[in-house]
Amino acid sequence: MPNVRPLTLALAFSLVTVLSTNDAQAARKKPAARAPAVSAACTDFYETTNGNWLKANPVPQTGAVSALGTLADNARTQQRQLLDRAMTAPQGNVQKLLGDFWASGLDEAAVEADGSKPIAPLLTRINAIKKAKDIPASIAALHQVGIPVAFNFAPDVDLKALDRHIGYFMQGGTGLTDPAFYTRTDADTVALMGRYRAYVKQILALTGTPAAQLDAESALVVQLETELARSAHSVADINNPFNNYAPVSTKDLNSRYRNLQLDAFLKAQGVNDDLVSLADPALFQQLNSMVTRLPANQWKAYLRWRVGDSMAPYLSKAYRDAEFEFRGRVLRGQTIAPSRPEAVLDAINVAAGPMLGHEYANTYLNRDTRRQAGIMVDQIREAQIAAVKRSTWLSAEAKTEAEAKLAAMKIEIGTPLRDLDYTVQPMGRGSFGGNMLIASTWRHAQEMKRIGKGNADRRWDVLPQQPSIAYDIAQNRLIVTAAALQGPIFAGNASNAEKFGAFGGLVAHEVSRAIDVKGAMIDAKGELRSWWTPADKSAWTLLGNRVATQYSAYPFPGVKDAKVNGELTRDENMADISGMEIAFEAFSTAQADAKPADKQDFFKGWAGLWAQQLSPNEAVQRLRTDVRAPGRWRSNAPLSNLPAFGASFSCKPGQPMQRTDAEQIKIWR
Repeated sequence: MPNVRPLTLALAFSLVTVLSTNDAQAARKKPAARAPAVSAACTDFYETTNGNWLKANPVPQTGAVSALGTLADNARTQQRQLLDRAMTAPQGNVQKLLGDFWASGLDEAAVEADGSKPIAPLLTRINAIKKAKDIPASIAALHQVGIPVAFNFAPDVDLKALDRHIGYFMQGGTGLTDPAFYTRTDADTVALMGRYRAYVKQILALTGTPAAQLDAESALVVQLETELARSAHSVADINNPFNNYAPVSTKDLNSRYRNLQLDAFLKAQGVNDDLVSLADPALFQQLNSMVTRLPANQWKAYLRWRVGDSMAPYLSKAYRDAEFEFRGRVLRGQTIAPSRPEAVLDAINVAAGPMLGHEYANTYLNRDTRRQAGIMVDQIREAQIAAVKRSTWLSAEAKTEAEAKLAAMKIEIGTPLRDLDYTVQPMGRGSFGGNMLIASTWRHAQEMKRIGKGNADRRWDVLPQQPSIAYDIAQNRLIVTAAALQGPIFAGNASNAEKFGAFGGLVAHEVSRAIDVKGAMIDAKGELRSWWTPADKSAWTLLGNRVATQYSAYPFPGVKDAKVNGELTRDENMADISGMEIAFEAFSTAQADAKPADKQDFFKGWAGLWAQQLSPNEAVQRLRTDVRAPGRWRSNAPLSNLPAFGASFSCKPGQPMQRTDAEQIKIWR
């Protein structure tokens, strides 16, 4: 329901999406008395470390299973358990609110009896529209409750002042997010649009359109959305943050778009800033004309459809079934609808995620774990600074800026250091749909409060209850969520060496992003400028070319005769290699007396993260689109470039897990 952030500046490494597959090798049987020519660890460390896991988790028929996926599943189980306890024995007001929210969602009989009642006030307002002048206020009112119609409006970083957010007016308001669906004429798209029109009719019927008018009103809705789509940019274009940035004075909005009443829109959202970004004036000029050019009845049908579609997952079974049949089966490829508890948990995370995150961290993250993680992060950062100082390819001026940026990096572990209010308005155990609107209205208001000076570092773009370690490039901060601080990343019973290999490796991966080719776009003061010299850029490109070539030689597990796409995965692969270099250096400094077994545990900690199994279809999809290498190579490739790994397991240069010195890629060592 809330708007998605329009820009793509934040480089987030979401652990729950890092999946791979097993590439089981067909090993020939050898006489039992003969030892293998090369030890198992020096042949395939991924298989050696994860063999038992791979046997216990066969290739699935659909989707993927992984060690990190299990972590994500465990975090969801923890959230459900927390909500169950809050429902029966709440500890404090926040848990009481959450428990009531949870109870209202689980009460299917009450949800069914509620029918369309939760959205009745919204529909009544829409049905009261008489003239064109009534339309802008209805648009603003729906945005207030977290249902964006006609266009999108959301906060994001001001590219000329990264310490603040401004509001971005952008294209949106259509039921299909890709504008191309509305204009393509190929057979598949035509068939999809047929299914879409049928879904629009279902929702219109549920929101009050008489049967005799369904064909006409659904056609009006699709016609309005098609007009928006024809003026919209491609998904690729709007994913470029610089294409979306065009600051204008809020004082000029009314004179340009008088019919849309954008000044009144901003006031309704609680926004009083002097600037907004509006990068597509032609689209908003068209919208401005559509307000008066299109009949009021067409706008009413469109607005009712958008309300019903947005709220469908939270209403009665007729709504939920219609939404799942189109969005679940057709668009997302799901075969089975999520269970009621899973669906309600998703809803709570959408509407009141920060509120649940606050309680999650209080419940599942202890102070000692947070302290240990913080110490390790600081050790990783110091190792990265030391590596920058001795770099042979980075220029002197770039070294100075890199050191300053790393020193200035903010570290936030568990929950946001600064946050806006996380407590939603009081809710009860009555209407789940009503509670969703209350929570969504609160969440939208909190998002609007991010707009203005000094608010840019408030709130994360990931929730504390979602496993993630991420580098926020715009704010130069490292984010470690509460849910990430458990096994297999930071298991309580793991040795310090294992934690350095797993958690430290992931942290070092992200810290390196502050000073890589994208990190070099923003300096230590948070200003958008390139601080690398041409020679620095050339050196990085040469390193990247070698990495791409190396990974392109690896077979892609699960896809016959396919190789890893080294170009697509280049940046992440470089960060993995950097991460292992820096994490091992930090470990060696922190534990100077480490025994051989400790060093082996370090590498096992890293390899254990990447145990993965992909279904055949998932493997093909990942080959084409995933910017990360399969788990086998995330495990093995960085280690094969690291002499310390070979020394720990007595691997000889030229063996699969130990490249020769000439072949090894060295980024920061």
